[in-house]
Amino acid sequence: MDQKPHIAVVPSPGMGHLIPLVEFAKQLVLHHEFALTFIVTSTGSELLKAQKSALDNLPPSINLIFLPPVSFEDLSKDTSIQAKLTLTITRSLSLISEVIRSLVSTSRLVALVTDHFGTDAFDVAVEFNVPPYLFFTSSPLQLAFLLFNLPTMDLNVSCEYRDMPTQVLDIPGFGVLVHVSDLPDPVQNRKSDAYKWFLHNTKRFVLAEGILINSFVDFGVRLIDALQEEGTGKPPVYPIGPLIRSSSSNETNGSDCLKWLDNQPSNSVLFVSFGSGGTLSYDQLNEFALGLEMSEQKFLWVKLNALILSEDRKVALRPKANYNGIVGREEIAEIMRPKANDNGLIVKEEIAEIN
Repeated sequence: MDQKPHIAVVPSPGMGHLIPLVEFAKQLVLHHEFALTFIVTSTGSELLKAQKSALDNLPPSINLIFLPPVSFEDLSKDTSIQAKLTLTITRSLSLISEVIRSLVSTSRLVALVTDHFGTDAFDVAVEFNVPPYLFFTSSPLQLAFLLFNLPTMDLNVSCEYRDMPTQVLDIPGFGVLVHVSDLPDPVQNRKSDAYKWFLHNTKRFVLAEGILINSFVDFGVRLIDALQEEGTGKPPVYPIGPLIRSSSSNETNGSDCLKWLDNQPSNSVLFVSFGSGGTLSYDQLNEFALGLEMSEQKFLWVKLNALILSEDRKVALRPKANYNGIVGREEIAEIMRPKANDNGLIVKEEIAEIN
């Protein structure tokens, strides 16, 4: 049996979960002499192709096991993404269990790590006496809301949260009241399928031996302090970030950004990034860009190379397709064009065509 400490990683299908978990795995292998096995679930060939691309060129101590795609033929077309992400893991549990059984017999398996849509995999970890850990890819603020506020709200509030007499929440460690309308989309409709599965996973966070979050203390000292406070009955929280994706040979290295930042006074630049899941409407984007311009604040706005924008995916940015059904560069550029001038630097301006 290999005595090197071994970790099983079970990511849900979302690429926004897989990529930071890959970077986390690289750190453990390259700097802490761990071995890891990724147990990769999928919902189909297209997603599997993207997953395999993200898992290219990994260190030899990271093993990959691809499970057969899960079928959703029995689900309705309006089934939420939260349900599909969770059910991908749930419907793969028997296969995950077989892999864990094998790892337990052939390696020193010390932990199972999954993300916040894969908490049903905790049951497999418990079955084999392997400590389960949660890898949380979102912000410390959202984690604090899910740990401290949402379970209590679900128990004590009978109406929709938007109909509560008090429309603001006090999230421990944040210091600013949060309006109910600014809560994550899945909690805006308690009757929805999305809310059901979002809450299902949230309630299982407490089963983890610990929660790893892709953030760092200086990014939110009071929030991290609140999350790490002892005696709350919550799992210990470990900020392990920032985990940054390694650049491939065909990506820009960001040196122009760093040169520009080096020429700015300390604490003078606003960092803007909505990530791969940012869902600003056309009006919101214009309002935000106008606000940046009127503030006269220097800013660094990071944009993705490619966007998936379509009505059926319910993404808020919806450009018009041409007669071929293709959203071209010009249309995306028109929607995404912020009010940038010498005070702002736009990163990765090239946006690929989307079919």
